[in-house]
Amino acid sequence: MAGFGDPHLQTVDAAGLRLGIVGSRWHNDLVDHMISRAEAAAEACGVTDVVVMRVAGSVELPVVAQALARKLDAVVALGVVIKGETQHFEYVCDSVTAGLTRVALDESTPVGHGVLTVQSLGQARDRAGLEDSIEDKGWQSTVAVLDAALAIREVVKQ
Repeated sequence: MAGFGDPHLQTVDAAGLRLGIVGSRWHNDLVDHMISRAEAAAEACGVTDVVVMRVAGSVELPVVAQALARKLDAVVALGVVIKGETQHFEYVCDSVTAGLTRVALDESTPVGHGVLTVQSLGQARDRAGLEDSIEDKGWQSTVAVLDAALAIREVVKQ
């Protein structure tokens, strides 16, 4: 069930943080919108230093996320992977998720996972933050990653 257990994230005061957004080009119209929603979330949180990068597909997201994580305070990765008729979907989803997690842990920089891994284009549209969507993963993953970056900043201060 979409949205079940949603933490109802509120915007945070992340002024001064530097954010990287990396998006894939597959399903470009949806990812473009997710990027615009991520940028809007960053602005709502007071972030003015935002770097946006694009890559061919979701498999390329982790390596560019890592390059951004080495220079910035937080990164959000955005993409759309829709299940087809082969096992390729599982391989892509597993490698992207593992790669983004590894980047966050290796670089000690939070990486927001805003990659939609869905069964259909309709499910992707429902989560892409469009006017008729039920979820807004571009916004949500950005607020979540900025919140995590602030938490890390607090830990480092202690």
